[in-house]
Amino acid sequence: MTSLGAVFRPQSPPERLREVAEAAEAAGLDQLWLWEDCFLESGIASAAAVLAWTERLKVGIGLLPVPLRNAAVTSMEAATLHRLFPGRFVLGLGHGVQSWMGQVGARAESPLTLLREHLDATRALLRGERVTAEGRYVRLDGVALDWPPSAPAPVFAGAKGPRTVRLSGEAADGTIFESSTTPADLRAGLRLIEEGRADAGRADDHHVLVYMTAVTGPDAENRLRAELALDGRETAPGLGAAGDAQTIAKAVEQLADAGADSVVLQSTADERDPVGFVRFVAEEVRPLVG
Repeated sequence: MTSLGAVFRPQSPPERLREVAEAAEAAGLDQLWLWEDCFLESGIASAAAVLAWTERLKVGIGLLPVPLRNAAVTSMEAATLHRLFPGRFVLGLGHGVQSWMGQVGARAESPLTLLREHLDATRALLRGERVTAEGRYVRLDGVALDWPPSAPAPVFAGAKGPRTVRLSGEAADGTIFESSTTPADLRAGLRLIEEGRADAGRADDHHVLVYMTAVTGPDAENRLRAELALDGRETAPGLGAAGDAQTIAKAVEQLADAGADSVVLQSTADERDPVGFVRFVAEEVRPLVG
């Protein structure tokens, strides 16, 4: 069964997060995902708050941009959340939007190398290993967490380009595909993931998560087209869904059939009712998804 989630988009002010989280929990939503987009809201701070406000809801950060972070600090923060809220937190890492990274003086010459080094170090630290690394970007000298997670703590990678998608199969425990991913794109991406896994000799589970833009209510089709146009994607076929729960569930099923383990629905940036959106996903779309 494909799990279904929703995004709390950071275009909504932080003070709305609690009501959205509590509505998601009450409605029985599987997952609530958060973004650390520049320069909106913190991923770790938001995740900690949501986890504290709820009891069952799984909370993911998809994703933290690693150019802004030290691998040891990220691992400490993630381990703390895993220990406080066992089985409910998922960490996703990515190389970040390069223009944003440039704005803060953190743009890397090789984003792929940067991401690989962070994935390797973070996964090892969360396994409780003592890590010494002399990489191009990550340098650790005998670092080990005093309080590593007490259970396996998977680390996902956000991936878009072919090389990054392949790396996610090799060096991460799951892959996060952004909302510009069609079912055909996903199938192609899965082949790259398997190539990376084969090269690394991995036979463990690899979770595939895909974001999908979903719009309901008045003027849904126009709102979807406007959202896609912001990224120059308005003419791309098979992206997003606009309409009632059945229409959106059908689009979710298409991604599931293409290989998605989780589909996470994101509203448009201009969504005025994020509480209503998570309730719609949980109460109306979820029952229609096999």
